[in-house]
Amino acid sequence: MNTNPELDDLRLFCVVARHRSFAETARELGVSKAVVSKRIAILEAAVHERLFHRTTRNVSLTAQGEIVHHWAQRILEDVDLMGEAISREKAAPSGLLRICSSTGFGRSRLAPALSALAWRHPQLEIQVELFDRLVDLVEEGFQLDIRLGHVREGNVIKRRIARNRRVLCASPAYLARSGAPCSLDELMTHRCIPIRERDQDFGRWELEGPEGRIAIKVSGPLSANNGEIVRQWAIDGHGIILRSTWDVSREIEAGLLVPVLPAYYQQADVWAVYPSRLSVSAKVKVCVEFLEDWFERTGMNDGA
Repeated sequence: MNTNPELDDLRLFCVVARHRSFAETARELGVSKAVVSKRIAILEAAVHERLFHRTTRNVSLTAQGEIVHHWAQRILEDVDLMGEAISREKAAPSGLLRICSSTGFGRSRLAPALSALAWRHPQLEIQVELFDRLVDLVEEGFQLDIRLGHVREGNVIKRRIARNRRVLCASPAYLARSGAPCSLDELMTHRCIPIRERDQDFGRWELEGPEGRIAIKVSGPLSANNGEIVRQWAIDGHGIILRSTWDVSREIEAGLLVPVLPAYYQQADVWAVYPSRLSVSAKVKVCVEFLEDWFERTGMNDGA
């Protein structure tokens, strides 16, 4: 190749690869679609390869585009880490930090913590996206995932930043109508409200109890992929739910929900998950340590 790609063009290229859309990239970066197209054309000329298949509906990486995307991510991460290493003595982390989490936890618990983090470290540019699905950190360009429950990937670093349990509960109206289960066998005959969450197999609840860990199959006429919906359906009397203590503690205190089979629970600790290459990232380190302290001070560990 006769021309070296510009770093800014590589960054823009990675955003296009993430969105698979020139228009979405333009909206995120605050530029016109024509600018995005022009910079991609310049990058393609620099590497002498076509990087995207273009259709009227979307764009997708070519085989050569996949190779460039892989190396572009590594190059940009290395440049960012170099900058952090140079400025580490300033003890003021800066730059873009892309974080993802689940919808319910992100809105109710993570958002206030990140608001405080932004005041503490105004040089940080924090972007948050919430999903009720597992995220490929490297492929989707996130530096940090704040996750509840299991971490199954082997190519990441995980750090527990708060303890948490999921507990069984239902409304007084449902229990008055259907009776309270006295055992897990009875629980399986009840109307339960499963949720399709990031770390859970749908309709299969793994519970810790006096007999150790037991997996049971639950079912019911209602299910959702959103915790707020499931919690409200339980309050409305539709069945039994398995939810985190941080999500239902107020409703239990108010008597809107009642614990069911309190000897059983599901461990669902809060983890900071990030790519192993970012183990030396100052901004990731500062964010993780801040969140760990924040959740400790705000009572996230009360459910452990």
